[in-house]
Amino acid sequence: MRVLVSGGAGYIGSHTVVQLVAAGHEVLIVDNFGNSKPTVVNRLEALTGTHLEVHSFDLRDHDKTEHLFANEKIDAVIHFAGLKAVGESVELPLEYYENNLVSTFSLVRAMRRHGVTKLVFSSSATVYGHNSPPLTEDMATAATNPYGWTKVMIEQILRDVAAADPDLRIALLRYFNPVGAHASGTIGEDPQGIPNNLMPFIAQVAVGRRDKLLVFGDDYPTPDGTPLRDYIHVEDLAAGHLAALAKLSQVDEPISTWNLGTGHGTSVLEVLHAFEQAVGRELPYEVVGRRAGDLPESFADPSLAHAELGWRAERTIEDMCVDQWRWQSANPTGYPDA
Repeated sequence: MRVLVSGGAGYIGSHTVVQLVAAGHEVLIVDNFGNSKPTVVNRLEALTGTHLEVHSFDLRDHDKTEHLFANEKIDAVIHFAGLKAVGESVELPLEYYENNLVSTFSLVRAMRRHGVTKLVFSSSATVYGHNSPPLTEDMATAATNPYGWTKVMIEQILRDVAAADPDLRIALLRYFNPVGAHASGTIGEDPQGIPNNLMPFIAQVAVGRRDKLLVFGDDYPTPDGTPLRDYIHVEDLAAGHLAALAKLSQVDEPISTWNLGTGHGTSVLEVLHAFEQAVGRELPYEVVGRRAGDLPESFADPSLAHAELGWRAERTIEDMCVDQWRWQSANPTGYPDA
């Protein structure tokens, strides 16, 4: 298939591009490089041995989006593009709603206008709100921050669009906490500014960019008092996107929803200690007060994806830490600017 990957230069998008090419698909990337750098593309081409067609623009630009679909043969779309920092979304709610919703409107309009029927959407476990784990796809959705609400809203919009156009085949992939990096160490997560997520923060402590890890609370009702999250290797997550894309050619329903997670939680301190094993030394940390809105635990029930997609997360937390450290130690300041 000829697959358009929006946000294909981003963290999850880039790893998915590599797997798509390896599986024999032809890939087009559209990215505004707001959260990524053009140098990612050079590394993707080196990894895949393929020249990648890259379109650098913002999907909110309806004319450019329309022009792309009018001039390219596209069989399917994987939609990663969007703003994704929970904390920032609380500070900049309008920007998040406008960016994430309008880009999706523009993309889906162009798809429908040009007869592209397959869409894999990058949703999130944030749509489960305060539901108790293990989290299943049939639970009611809600959110606790504007970023999460953009995912809830887009899911509902896509359900409504699918109900109005039964030719569509849409996958909503709710994934949990992506971590790790490609085994080559040449692509990985490169957060702009202070990392919002645990493992890249630990990696930056290990490489000397941060003084210490702040652990937000050790008095939760969990085995060691720190919050539990379902961490999934980005390579397993990318494989889930390929499995979902393949499944869309076989399903009768216009819309399908699958969790992509491991099915168990790992605590903050367990992640820290696993990373220390990967690095070979202890890393400094300080326990501080709880962070507003943090849940004690969150993890998936991934059994539906296993049953329907034949997909399962295979890599361990130790694998995730080893691969994250390989990437970070080889690229201490992330991707170069040029």
